[in-house]
Amino acid sequence: MPAPHREPPPIAHPWRRRAFISAVAMGAGGLAIGYALRPTAGPQAGGAAAAPFVPNVFVRIAADGLVTIVAKQTDMGQGVKTSLPMILAEELSADWQRVVVEQADVHAAYGDQGTGNSQSIAANYEAYRLLGATARTMLVSAAAQAWGVDASACEALLGRVLHRASGRSAGYGELAPQAAAQPVPAARKVQLKDPARYTLVGSRVSGVDAPAMARGAVVYGIDVQRPGMLHAAYVKSPVFGARVMQANIDAVKAMPGVRAVLVLEGAGDLRGLSPGVAIVADSTWAVMRARRVLQVQWDTGTATARPGVAELMAQAERAVTAGDGQVLRDDGDVEAALAGAHRRLEATYRTPFLAHAALEPLSCTVLASAAGLEIWAATQSPEGASRMLVELLGVDKARITLHLLRAGGSFGRRLGSDFIVEAAAIALRLPESVPVKLTWSREDELQHDHYRPAALHRLRAGISTQGTVIAWSDHYATFGQAGRPGGGAELAGNEFPARWVPNRRLSQSVIDAPVPLGLWRAPGSHTHAWAVQSFIDELALAAGRDPLAFRLTLLGDEDSVRGGGLLSRAPPYRVDRMRAVLQAVAARGGWGKALPRGQGQGLAFHHCHGGYVAQLVEVTVSPAGQVKVDRVVCVCDVGSPIVNLSGAEAQVQGAIVDGLSAAMWQQIDLREGRVMQSNFDTYRVLRMGEEPAVIEVHFILSANPPTGLGEPPLPPVAPALCNAIFRACGHRVRQLPLGLVDLG
Repeated sequence: MPAPHREPPPIAHPWRRRAFISAVAMGAGGLAIGYALRPTAGPQAGGAAAAPFVPNVFVRIAADGLVTIVAKQTDMGQGVKTSLPMILAEELSADWQRVVVEQADVHAAYGDQGTGNSQSIAANYEAYRLLGATARTMLVSAAAQAWGVDASACEALLGRVLHRASGRSAGYGELAPQAAAQPVPAARKVQLKDPARYTLVGSRVSGVDAPAMARGAVVYGIDVQRPGMLHAAYVKSPVFGARVMQANIDAVKAMPGVRAVLVLEGAGDLRGLSPGVAIVADSTWAVMRARRVLQVQWDTGTATARPGVAELMAQAERAVTAGDGQVLRDDGDVEAALAGAHRRLEATYRTPFLAHAALEPLSCTVLASAAGLEIWAATQSPEGASRMLVELLGVDKARITLHLLRAGGSFGRRLGSDFIVEAAAIALRLPESVPVKLTWSREDELQHDHYRPAALHRLRAGISTQGTVIAWSDHYATFGQAGRPGGGAELAGNEFPARWVPNRRLSQSVIDAPVPLGLWRAPGSHTHAWAVQSFIDELALAAGRDPLAFRLTLLGDEDSVRGGGLLSRAPPYRVDRMRAVLQAVAARGGWGKALPRGQGQGLAFHHCHGGYVAQLVEVTVSPAGQVKVDRVVCVCDVGSPIVNLSGAEAQVQGAIVDGLSAAMWQQIDLREGRVMQSNFDTYRVLRMGEEPAVIEVHFILSANPPTGLGEPPLPPVAPALCNAIFRACGHRVRQLPLGLVDLG
């Protein structure tokens, strides 16, 4: 049911800060949404009949009945521009065919406009329900008042209010003037729909931007055009943090179309404003030509260090061998239990640095004028961008206007704001009121990313004569700065299966690495799940148990396991939910069925970001060691409802393909402080012909609040894949990517 596409005009805010009547704090982290923000001004010019009904800043209803819903966050392909408006439209009882979704600029009235951590649905679901239900209540009250009947005798349905007893009905557009005069009801007096009666939420809806995408009309960050706009490239040192010693600036300035060549000193840490040379020209072609001519001598002596991956991983190896690090959990007596175990196993699992490699390179357009900075960018963190502009460039936050745009992928990269700061720093050096668009190249993207930290898990476990795990030790080494793990790579004291084993020790070592690090899809979880779920398969084999039965025994019968250790306030781990998805994926995937020689199945599960996910992977491994993924079956429990079934399936499929790409091909190699990968020829993503022939996605609609799907389906992919490879050819994979492993 695609909505009719209309190109919305720039948003004109019909409210002021002092016009806030009331606000409600809802959602995770105390999300503040003004659900009753009303304009203080009277009817607009043209008379009351022409005035739209604006019950809150997220929705307005025109006299012709067209409903406009504001999308407050950046859509990066995760579908938030469709799913959140669907929730509001459902409770509003709007006709989705008569809904237009409009992208918001950054404004305090919308509350938190950040996007990440799979929290868009979890944090906004109840608030958006209330937004829609409040507007519906006011429309019903207006109709009941006009007809002289009790509001309880009226109902809202597909953009109309009906009084079935008298046969009267009125469209939302007709009721707009009267509804605008209604008092905003208190939240406690607004009745939400029973989700069992939902007709829009839970259905399959095409993305609201899909028609424009088909025409090439969607404006991504890289597509922005402004009158008189100039184009820029920013050249940074291949060694992180190195400053400019000298450059052939005059030669570059003399090139056709070049307007300016600027040396910027840099500010902040490795994720701030790096030193470099900006080239500003009339066109992207002129910038690209000038960039080829630019020659810079870098002062690598001022760089923080020049590490290589081999040196960094050697430090991690030494840390886990020495047993150094912070102890996160130490219960029972691990060493005694290992010494007395029937079987003891030890293995080390290694994962590489990764780049985000979103399809759309980073870009940002900035206009610096006497009024301040006007910015057009696709960002996951508008607040973070503003904070960096204030801290690094001294910009007045009140004089920043930020237009949010659609992004061609992100996976956490656009949580960083370095590209926005770079564009702003360049714009501030140009003549006033000259807009400039900074566009990163693919080489910039890969060689100046905020990388997922590499990691190493040294795992030890003991098994009893009954085949149960009685001891568990995990010494985890990763990378960061100032002793803190980078990119959300912390190991929690609660990490599975610590709370399920009587004798357990978890510890963490952090190796300082002068490399910009950032959040990568399912931070931490992707590394932990691969190591833990692969090692659990090793334990099942040592115990002589079926991997499915072994996992079910390890999970146990307790329906919830509460937090402890460093995460004592964490929500309970719902064993019943995990057990259900694991059993379901085994049943749907045909676990244990006979397969030809060279083929195998693998299982894995993981809990993160509020979601419980299990996956079954089937592979074929050729005699030469080539891996072909034949089938992936995924079962998810992310609560209910699933807002947009089509969007949810796409999220899971995308996470699986992303996880397979990383597991099979991807790594960032550092040598003397330089990233060796520069484009998709050296940093591979899964080709279409390499994707699984079948990806099955199933949802268990448990009676739990809904959460996001951007991250929970990714962590189980790599361990399920590697466990399947072992069952196909007998080779245990303990280092990623698979391209480094000889399976022949």
